[in-house]
Amino acid sequence: MTMKKFDLAKQMALKIEGKRKGAGAPDRFAQGAAVALDKREQRKRDAAAGLVPFACKLPADLVARINAQGADHEGGVNALLVDVLEKGLG
Repeated sequence: MTMKKFDLAKQMALKIEGKRKGAGAPDRFAQGAAVALDKREQRKRDAAAGLVPFACKLPADLVARINAQGADHEGGVNALLVDVLEKGLG
């Protein structure tokens, strides 16, 4: 089945729009200087530093308090949780 000229143009526009959406925002004003690591490289760095992922389920209100205090903490949420667990476990 042959396509009409309008259908071909519509398909081309959809293809271009998909590429544009997938490209992401351009780096401006040195925002791209801190290149984001891919997950595999980040896992390697964490393993080299002796870090182990630890997941658990917490109540939503407790998570909100942790995030609020973690924003003010010098090391972020991870460092806050390390401090709290070390104090709690003794």
